[in-house]
Amino acid sequence: MSDFEQKPYTPGGFTEDASIFAENPDPRCPVVLLLDRSGSMAGEPLSQLNAGLKRLRDELCQDALAARRVEISIISFGPVTTDVGFVTADRFDPPELIAGGDTPMGRAIETALNLLSRRKEEYKAHGIAYYRPWIFLITDGAPTDLWQNAAQRVRTEEDAKRIAFFAIGVQGADMSRLAEITVRAPIKLDGLKFGDLFVWLSQSLAAVSQSQPGTNVALPPPSGWASV
Repeated sequence: MSDFEQKPYTPGGFTEDASIFAENPDPRCPVVLLLDRSGSMAGEPLSQLNAGLKRLRDELCQDALAARRVEISIISFGPVTTDVGFVTADRFDPPELIAGGDTPMGRAIETALNLLSRRKEEYKAHGIAYYRPWIFLITDGAPTDLWQNAAQRVRTEEDAKRIAFFAIGVQGADMSRLAEITVRAPIKLDGLKFGDLFVWLSQSLAAVSQSQPGTNVALPPPSGWASV
């Protein structure tokens, strides 16, 4: 194992205080980024992923409405940690993820679902409207823990239109396993084009944030970064 993989990892887990709702009562578009930082992501893959997170912040902050409405949370796994609670894009400070550990994807997915459930209760308690939450999974492997319950929960939530779950496989990802977890067909990332991926994500979230909650929005095609 390299020195890079052995560095200790200290998550943040910061979530904005509920007082932010009085300051900014706009509808919220919550997205959880489920990011694989297991040992196999060490080196260039994780370096490019970290750079992509900064690109996501910069792109979202170019849209004043998206910057106020899109809320970002980051949960990484290897082991599972909540690195960023829910914060609006204009307050989002991307963490520097460090590789190490295995791929407890099942637990990570359930952690994301639980986090979203709590956040939606906070919205309701403060009279904040919200768009259908997104979960955006990026991995280069396959689950090393029990994942079947997580997959069932994803499908139940999708069927009820309570979440939109996207799975992105980096080179080495078990695409067949991802297809068992998500309703939507998983997409394989072309090389390490995380920058293009996060530009698409920011454009999509910006489009959603400019709509009325509950309406369907046509997303831009994932041109230039995805291969099937």
